[in-house]
Amino acid sequence: MSIVALATEGSGYTSPGVADFWQPLVGNGAFAITRASVAILVSVAVLSWLLLAGTKRMAVVPSKRQFATESTYGLVRNGLGRDIIGSHDFLKFVPLLFTMFVLILLNNLFSIIPVVQFPTMSRVAFPTALALVVFVVYHVVGFRKHGLVGYFKSIIPAGLSVGLMIPIFLLELITDLFTRPVTLALRLFGNMFAGHLLLVLFIGGGEYLLLHGAGAFKLAGVGALGMGFVMTVFEILVQVLQAYIFTLLAALYIAGAVANDH
Repeated sequence: MSIVALATEGSGYTSPGVADFWQPLVGNGAFAITRASVAILVSVAVLSWLLLAGTKRMAVVPSKRQFATESTYGLVRNGLGRDIIGSHDFLKFVPLLFTMFVLILLNNLFSIIPVVQFPTMSRVAFPTALALVVFVVYHVVGFRKHGLVGYFKSIIPAGLSVGLMIPIFLLELITDLFTRPVTLALRLFGNMFAGHLLLVLFIGGGEYLLLHGAGAFKLAGVGALGMGFVMTVFEILVQVLQAYIFTLLAALYIAGAVANDH
């Protein structure tokens, strides 16, 4: 029995596609309440509860919740805030960086959490919104630090010849106004989209082959499910890494905006 013949029997196997990322729960079109929009609201509620529970009864000898909360905060505060932005300016940006890190991390992990099983950041609107927040913040703090004219003048590296100033200025302007926010959003979106697609393909396809296939197809189904498990473990690493990278780049952009030599 060929795989084509197998797919034509019964309901057949439907490969993952756009429908796996849209998933409207109430209504349809632009104003539909989708699984992703519910997931982002649930993540805010869960994070609020976790952070409040972790800081409600602070003690010298921390509980497990307090230790987890303090460790995560310390990672962002010291490793991403102070070390990158600098000890003079970093504290005012820690709430933003910490919020972004935990929000992205939990919504990424939703991809492998039972019942939810959907990475919110695989919908491009959410990474775009976060990237726009970073975009506005680092430009606003840059304007406040250097002034409007000084901010754009600082884009040009020192020591350039007159002939190179205009093309370098234009390239740096495109980078600051377009390349940075676009790549920041697309990097997170692309990784979460591709990872979820692979998980759906391996697990959904493996289940179908195991239940509806015969002989070698059942073995292939077992292999696909095994790969689904491997990809799930790998995806956890990617999810944590992407949350860290997004926050790291946000800190780097802010650091560049507040530096004396932008």
